[in-house]
Amino acid sequence: MMNARFAFVVRRVLLTVPVLFVMSVIVFLIIRLVPGDPVRTMLGFRATEANVIEIRSQLGLDQPLVVQYLDFVGGIFRGDLGTDIVSKASLSELLAQRLPVTFELTGLAMILAIAIGVPLGVRAANGGRRIRRLTEGFVILGISIPDFWLGIMLVLVFAATLGIFPPSGYIPFVDDPVQNLRYMALPVLTLAVGEAAYFLRTTRAAVEGVLARPFVGFLRAKGLSERRIVGGHALRNAAPTIITVIGIQVGVLLGGAVIIETLFALPGVGRLIVTAITQRNYPTIQIGVLAIAAIFILVSLVTDLVVGMLDPRVADGAST
Repeated sequence: MMNARFAFVVRRVLLTVPVLFVMSVIVFLIIRLVPGDPVRTMLGFRATEANVIEIRSQLGLDQPLVVQYLDFVGGIFRGDLGTDIVSKASLSELLAQRLPVTFELTGLAMILAIAIGVPLGVRAANGGRRIRRLTEGFVILGISIPDFWLGIMLVLVFAATLGIFPPSGYIPFVDDPVQNLRYMALPVLTLAVGEAAYFLRTTRAAVEGVLARPFVGFLRAKGLSERRIVGGHALRNAAPTIITVIGIQVGVLLGGAVIIETLFALPGVGRLIVTAITQRNYPTIQIGVLAIAAIFILVSLVTDLVVGMLDPRVADGAST
């Protein structure tokens, strides 16, 4: 058993390396397919042919794509992520400033979505018709409402009308924890509603599938209470499915953070990427997108490892 699990862990870790490599190639090439010349955008009215040629040479954009890619990857291995071609700031410093904001936004949204979706999903799986209809309505609304529209409505209600929360901006948690949570409340709620709906639907389906198995009927025949059956057996057996979906939805949250950070003026990586796109800022775009992709890949790796530990059949099947 230990050998199978160890082989499973090693295989998942080794598979992460080529995935990261392929992702870096995709990010590098897609960025260069975006219309527009970053040098001309940066120079503006000073974009004479001589200036364009000089700046393009300084940035290495006159080199073949293979050479540019090798310089890009080599810089990452050396710990040099490059320089923002507009602000001249170090990209390492920019990411160090922006990533905590994105982590806080997605982390709080994920916690809130799990706290809402999973308990409601369990309740809907063994509840009556009324609770099932209510949860189905929440699922439909949560999945169908776009994040940006929900965010605007929340701002109109809770910021513009009631004045409970600020409409935009950010204060670091270490500076003022209370104000930080006030500024993060609406962005977090905007992201969490849709994810809670997904988790509710997934949890309900997974728990219902377990409750339909023969061993549950045996437990009921033994006289176990429904609460103990659901909490102690059904939810535990459904956990690998729920955790897998949670890991996948991390990518959805990271993608949604791009829109939400822009909408609420949060200084995160998502807003940094949007600004860089408008400026045709190649280094910042590719580092920002690659950072988001790498985080998602690593979260997927951790999710696979956790599921493998919870369900030994996954590790055994992957190792055969």
